[in-house]
Amino acid sequence: MSSKLVSTILLASCLLGTAGRAQKQSPPEGGQPKDFVLPQKSVMSFDNGLQVTLVQYGLVPKVTVQAVLRTGNIDEAENEVWLADMTGDLMKEGTMTHSAEEIARMAAGMGGSLAISVSPDQTVVGASVLSEYGADLITLMADVIRNPRLPESELPRLKNDRIRDLSIALTDPGQLALARFNQVLYPNHPYGRFFPTEAMLKGYALDQIKGFYDQHFGAGRTHIYVAGKFDQAAMESAIRKSFSDWKRGSEPVANVPKPASKRSIYIIDRPGAPQSTIYLGLGVADPTAGDYKALLVTDALLGGSFASRITTNIREQKGYTYSPRSSVSSRFHDSYWTQFASVTTAVTGASLKEIFYEIDRLQKSPPPADELKGIQNYLAGIFVLRNSSPGGIIGQLSFLDLQGLPESYLTNYVKDLHAVTPEQVQETARKYLRMEDMIIVIAGDRKQIAKQVAPFGKVVG
Repeated sequence: MSSKLVSTILLASCLLGTAGRAQKQSPPEGGQPKDFVLPQKSVMSFDNGLQVTLVQYGLVPKVTVQAVLRTGNIDEAENEVWLADMTGDLMKEGTMTHSAEEIARMAAGMGGSLAISVSPDQTVVGASVLSEYGADLITLMADVIRNPRLPESELPRLKNDRIRDLSIALTDPGQLALARFNQVLYPNHPYGRFFPTEAMLKGYALDQIKGFYDQHFGAGRTHIYVAGKFDQAAMESAIRKSFSDWKRGSEPVANVPKPASKRSIYIIDRPGAPQSTIYLGLGVADPTAGDYKALLVTDALLGGSFASRITTNIREQKGYTYSPRSSVSSRFHDSYWTQFASVTTAVTGASLKEIFYEIDRLQKSPPPADELKGIQNYLAGIFVLRNSSPGGIIGQLSFLDLQGLPESYLTNYVKDLHAVTPEQVQETARKYLRMEDMIIVIAGDRKQIAKQVAPFGKVVG
């Protein structure tokens, strides 16, 4: 054996030994978590009800602008599901002065693209562009928001797009299960109307869309957020010039639902399905509740993080599913908790058993302090990442304004997370995760799962 080869082998052995010793070392302790410091902001209020918040943030020469309007699916009637979405779609098709193609080119020339998104409570129009074009973006956004062309010629195409989206969604067991869950949780409320019918989509007329726009779009429902690097004076001037004379319009609705929670099982039959898609949960505290952050910690420890108990149980230990997760979903003064899992059909009942076992275990005994600390550090880290961009800052401020929360909700967030005790987690699980009130929805093969799930409640659908 040559001396060169021997030297190579010895060097590799040393490196492997060093790597092995390094792997056995414990990672360093994390630093002391820091509270979030909200960047200094400027606020403008107009006589027509328009609100504006401007935040100088970061070093990158870009600015993000979002106009958040308090309208969305919440304003739809029972026979108008996705009408808000259709209105948003048609608003993208140009204004009285510019075609959709021209608007796209103008936004691209500023270094960005203009987007319109619709959610249950809000419609957001916004873009991120180079800082030097911030005032120009305001002008363009005002044109899109205030002067949409709403061309009837594009309506058939947009209807067909939505019908195609609907047909795809109706083949997705996850969406089917979530839709049924929302329908049961929010009977006779817009939050519970997940899918329209094809006939409903085909029947929407231009006058109906224009009526929705005229009734629900106005300055009184609008809050403009600006974050990033920008010329403050130019931005304020552009907003004043573009929006100060806009009609106030109607006031936003405050249609807060009363979730229906009662242990019951709903099966969406999918004959021959190799998996069962499970959603179970119930209504919980909304973001204005004093123990809402304790609920977020409890959720993350139970099922809302990769290191959570339910994930460890049914994924890592049992191998029933690949990506289970729980979450707290919030809208205007309303929230619900769900646990999701797509599991092998043969272990549908066993999966429910383990999920309820973990909920029961947490209700009976507080978590160890070190387990809780790991979850708190995880949530604090996610919070920091969420606030590390202009869009993230706007998202947080918009959340505060929607829920009517003070700035201290953000500035004390990390501190509040770490103040949650093991005993509070246990009490929160007892108070909100009431197993006797949980709705269970399963999309799967009824013949194979009906007997499996019978011990967990009455199958009512």
